[in-house]
Amino acid sequence: MKILKNAVAGTLESSDLFIQIEPDEKELTLEIDSVVANQYMDSIRAAVLDTLQEFDVTTGKIFIKDKGALDCVIRARMETALKRGGVEEK
Repeated sequence: MKILKNAVAGTLESSDLFIQIEPDEKELTLEIDSVVANQYMDSIRAAVLDTLQEFDVTTGKIFIKDKGALDCVIRARMETALKRGGVEEK
């Protein structure tokens, strides 16, 4: 499945994250900027990739600015952005 339109979710408040998604026909690009990258980058990336897999998304551009969000917040923001971007859960 692919992202159909640009969409955003979240805020830049503490303990939250901001996600911007864009369509891309060729590849999946994931860019993560996090204030807790040294400790939790693997966990953040895993939550994002798991959510993309749930929605069967294989192409698109995903930009994330994380301010220390919990795993459940990351997944919720991803789901919101994907649904706003026109992707349906499989």
